[in-house]
Amino acid sequence: MKALRTAISALFGLSLAAAVLAAEPPANPAWEKVKSLVGEWEGTAEGKTTHVSYKAVSNGTAVMETMEGPGEQMVTLYHPDGASLLMTHYCSMGNQPRMRSKGLEKGKLDFAYVDATNLGSAEQMRMTHLVMSFPDPDHLVEEWTGKEGAKEHVGRFTLTRKK
Repeated sequence: MKALRTAISALFGLSLAAAVLAAEPPANPAWEKVKSLVGEWEGTAEGKTTHVSYKAVSNGTAVMETMEGPGEQMVTLYHPDGASLLMTHYCSMGNQPRMRSKGLEKGKLDFAYVDATNLGSAEQMRMTHLVMSFPDPDHLVEEWTGKEGAKEHVGRFTLTRKK
C-alpha cells in the first residue's frame, strides 16, 4: 500500500512538473499589436508627408520605429516589460523620453511619460504622451504630445500600411 501511494505521488509530481514546463509565458496583447506593425507605412503629420517603418530587432525582443519626414528622422524602440510595454523615443530634439503603456485598451495603446535623458531642464521641450490607435490592420493613428514648460502640443500622424 505504501509503495502504491509513493508511486501515485511521484506520478502526480511528474505531471505537475510537465505542466509547468509546458506552460507558455502569459500573452501580452499590447506587444502582439506592436509586433503586427512590422513593415512600411506612409501618411501625413500636420499636413506633411511622412514615412514610418517598423522592424523587429534583437531577435524579435524589440520593435524599432523609424519616422522620416522633411529634414528629420526619429527612432522609437518598443519592448515588453512584464505585462506592460516600455518605449524610448530618440527624438530629433536630442533628448530621449521613456514612456510606459499598461496594455491594449479599447483598441488603443496609451503611453505615459516615465522620464527622459539628456534634458537641460524640466522646462525643455520633450515628448510626454503617445496614444496609438488601430482602426484596422492597415491603418494607424499616432497622437504625440510634446510639452515645453506648461505648454502642450499634440501632433497627429495618420498612417496607411504600404502593400
